[in-house]
Amino acid sequence: MVSPGVREISTPADCLRSLIEERACLLMPCCFDALSARLVERAGFPLTFMSGFSVSAARAGLADAGLLSVAEMLDQGRSICDAVRIPVIGDGDTGHGNAANVQRTMHQFARAGFAGIMLEDQLAPKRCGHTGVKEVVGREEALMRIRSAVAARADGADLVIVARTDARSALAAGHGDRAALDEALWRLKAFAELGADVLFLEAPRSEAELRRFCEEVPGWRMANMLEGGLTPLLPPAVLGEIGIHLAAYPLTLLACAAAAMKEALEDLAVGRTPERMMDFSALRELVGFDDYDALLGESTNL
Repeated sequence: MVSPGVREISTPADCLRSLIEERACLLMPCCFDALSARLVERAGFPLTFMSGFSVSAARAGLADAGLLSVAEMLDQGRSICDAVRIPVIGDGDTGHGNAANVQRTMHQFARAGFAGIMLEDQLAPKRCGHTGVKEVVGREEALMRIRSAVAARADGADLVIVARTDARSALAAGHGDRAALDEALWRLKAFAELGADVLFLEAPRSEAELRRFCEEVPGWRMANMLEGGLTPLLPPAVLGEIGIHLAAYPLTLLACAAAAMKEALEDLAVGRTPERMMDFSALRELVGFDDYDALLGESTNL
C-alpha cells in the first residue's frame, strides 16, 4: 500500500501495459539505436521495439541469423532505453539457451530498462521470420521458454512477455499451409495459457490468416508489417478492426535510412551536396547540444 502523499512509481512494463489497454491498435515503428529511438519518440509514437534485424545490420553489418550475442543486444538496448522515455520492447530471440538462460535473459533485459521482451520458438541459431525459417523447436521446448519467462517475471523481472511462433513458416513445406497454421495457433493459445502477455504470429500469408489468429487466440495480439515481406500490409484501421493490438514496422526506419545514405553518397561521389538532409541546427538540438549548453550556461551561438 502506498503511503499518503507518496506517488507510486510505474515501471516501464506498467507503462506499456497501460498503453495496450488504452489503445485499439498501437503503431510501433522499430528502432535500431538511440538516435532512431529518439526520432520515434519525437514523432509522437508512444512506444518502440528494438528490432533484432535492424540492430544486427546497424551495429555489425550482419544478417539477422543469431550472430549477435546477448551481451551485444543488451549493450545496444541500454543505449536505446537511456535515450527515451517511451517504453521499449527488446528482441530476446530464443532466450539464448535452456530454462536458466531464459530466466537470466529476462532479468538482464529488465535491468537494462526494457518494458518488454519478445521470445520465439525457432531452433537456435534463429533468423528473420521473413527470410525462410526452416525449423522450430518441439512443443515442449517452446512451452519451456515461455514457462521460464513467466517464472522470471514472477521473480521480479517485470517485463511484458511477447511470445512469438514461427511455426507457420517452418512447418509449411513438410505439412502444408493449413497444418502449419493450425500448429502455430495451438502454440500461441498454449503460450497465452502459460501467462504470456502478447501473442505474435510471425509471417501469416493473408488477411484471412490474421483474422483467424485474432478469432482463436486470446489476449493481446501483435502483427509485423514488413514492407516486401510475407504478410500483406494492412492499414492500421483494418488491423484494429481485426483485433491486432500492436502493429510493428520492423524495418521501415532501417530501410529508409539506408536508402537516404546511399542517395547521399551517390551525390557526394559526383561532387554534389545532398539536398535531403536534416538542418544542422535541428541535428544539434536532436542530439542534445542545446540542452547541454543551457545546462552549462553557455551561448548556443557558433
